[in-house]
Amino acid sequence: MANILNNVDLDKISQTVAAGRTDRSTLKRPVKLQGEWNLDPSKGYQFRTELAFEKGKQVIEIDSPSFMGGSGSRLGPMGYCVAGITSCFIATFVSVASGQGIRLTRLNVDAECNINFAKTFDVADEPITEGINFRIDVQSDNADRERLSQVLKMAEERCPAMYSMSHIVKVNAEIK
Repeated sequence: MANILNNVDLDKISQTVAAGRTDRSTLKRPVKLQGEWNLDPSKGYQFRTELAFEKGKQVIEIDSPSFMGGSGSRLGPMGYCVAGITSCFIATFVSVASGQGIRLTRLNVDAECNINFAKTFDVADEPITEGINFRIDVQSDNADRERLSQVLKMAEERCPAMYSMSHIVKVNAEIK
C-alpha cells in the first residue's frame, strides 16, 4: 500500500530523491509544447496548444483580454502564469509538509498579482509586476502555526516556479 499523505505519494517522492542522489540527471525533466496562433477571430481564442503529460494530453486555448486586443473569451496568458506559480507553490508546500509528517485538514490559497502593462504598450519602462501575494489558509491537526510557517519558508526556497520568477531565466527566441 502506498504511503500517501495529503494526496502526496511519499513513496514516489522517496524513489525520485534516491534516484536523483545516484544520478542527478534523473531530476531534470523537459516541458515542451507546440502552439499555434489563431488568425480567425470567430474561434474565440488567439493561441492554442496541446500539452502532453504522463497520462495524456490537454488542449489549452488562450485569449488576451479585450484591452490587449483579444476578445477576452478565454483565460489570458498572465492568468495562466499566476495559476501556474500558485499551483506549483502550493504543491511544494504540501509536499514539504507531507514529507515532515504534517497532516493538513484544510488548505486554501488566495493569490493576487497586479500586472502593469506600461512596458508592454511601450508607454513607460516600468516593472511588469511588483510581485505576487499568497494568502494561505492552512490547518493541521498535528502542526502549530510556527511549524507551518517553517514549512512555508522551505516551500518558498524550493518551489521551481517561484525560483523561475525570482531569478533570471535565460530565454532564447529565434525565427525559424
